[in-house]
Amino acid sequence: MSESPPRGLPAAAPFWMSVVMLPLVILAAVRGGLWWMLLPAYAWYLTMAMDRILGNNDENPDPQTETSRLFWHRAVTIIWFPLQFAAIFGSIWYVGVSTHLSGLDKLGLFFGIGVLSGTIGIVYAHELLHQKTPYERWLGDLLLASVLYSHFRSEHLLVHHAWVGTPRDAVSARYGEGFWRFFRRVLRDSLHSAWQAETGLLARAGRGKWHRRNPFWRYAALQGGMILLALILGGVQGLFLFVFQAFVAVWQLELTNYVEHYGLTRKHLGEGRYEHIKPRHSWNASQTATNWLLINLQRHSDHHTKPDRRFPLLQTYGDDEAPQLPLGYPAMTFVAMVPPWWRRKMNPRVRAWRKQFYPEIADWNDYNSGTTPMPRSAL
Repeated sequence: MSESPPRGLPAAAPFWMSVVMLPLVILAAVRGGLWWMLLPAYAWYLTMAMDRILGNNDENPDPQTETSRLFWHRAVTIIWFPLQFAAIFGSIWYVGVSTHLSGLDKLGLFFGIGVLSGTIGIVYAHELLHQKTPYERWLGDLLLASVLYSHFRSEHLLVHHAWVGTPRDAVSARYGEGFWRFFRRVLRDSLHSAWQAETGLLARAGRGKWHRRNPFWRYAALQGGMILLALILGGVQGLFLFVFQAFVAVWQLELTNYVEHYGLTRKHLGEGRYEHIKPRHSWNASQTATNWLLINLQRHSDHHTKPDRRFPLLQTYGDDEAPQLPLGYPAMTFVAMVPPWWRRKMNPRVRAWRKQFYPEIADWNDYNSGTTPMPRSAL
C-alpha cells in the first residue's frame, strides 16, 4: 500500500545532498591542484559506495499526495539555479583574478563544475520543465542556458516523450550502438529535431517559423546572455572555460540518456503505428543513494507514465513490468563509456527483455538499425 511521504525538511534532507557540492567548488578554486577531483568523487564514487551500503529502496509513496506536503522536496530544485549560477560565473571571475591556479588547475576546476551542472543542474532542469508553474519552467530554461543546451526543453518535451523507443527519437539508444557513436548522432540530430517540433507547432497554429512565440528566440537570448557574461567576467579564457563546463555537462546528460532506454523499443504495429509507451520501455534502478542525488530520475518508467508527477512521488515497478539495471545510473554510465564492456553487460539483458515481453517478434534487425517506419503522426 502506498503511503504519503513524510513532510518537512528532515524527510527531504537526503535529496539535498547535491548542495554539498557547492563548498567543494570553493575549496577546489581556493586550493587548486587536484582538489577539483572532490567534485566527481562526491557525485560519482561516494554515491556508488553508499548504494552498496544502503541497498535498494522499493517503497512507493502515495502518488495522490498534495503538492503542499512537498515544500522542502521542491525547494532544492528551486534554489539550485542561483547556486549553480554563482558557482559557474563566480569561478570564471575568480580564476581570472587569481595567480595561484595553473592552466590544468583551471581545466580541472571547470571539469568539476561541469559534473555539477550536468549531474545535478540538468537533472533539476528536467524536473522543473515538466511542471506547470511558469516560474519553475523559467528556472529550468535558465539552468539549460547555463550549459548551452536550451533546445533540450523542446526535444525532450515534444519529441522524446512522444516518440521514445521509435526511430523518431534521437536519444533512444539502439541495440548494439556504442555510446560514442550515439553521442555524435544525438549532437547532430537533436537540435534539428527540436527545431522541427517547434516550427511544426507554429505551422499548425498558422504562424511562421520565425514567429515571436518560437521558444528558440528565448533560447538564443538566454544563451547569448550567458556567453556575454562569461566574456565580461573572464575574457576569452572565461568564455573557453564556460563552454568547457557546458560540454562536460552535456556529456553527462547524454550518458544518462543513453543508459535510460538502451535497446528498448516500442513494437511497430504496422503502417507507422506504434504501441503506447509502457513501463517496460525504460531502464530503472532502485539504488537508494543515487536516487537521492538524482531526485528519483532512476524511477524512469513512472516518469514516462506520468511526466508531470513530482519526483518524491515517482513509483517503482517490479521485474514483471519494467526492466531493472544491475547498478545505479552513475555506475552504468562508467560502463557505457567502454562499449565492449557495455555490450557484454547489457546486450544479454536486452535479449532477455525481448524474450520476456515480445516473444512473437522473430526478426529484430530493423529495430536494431533504427529503420522501422517513422511514426505516422509526426510533430
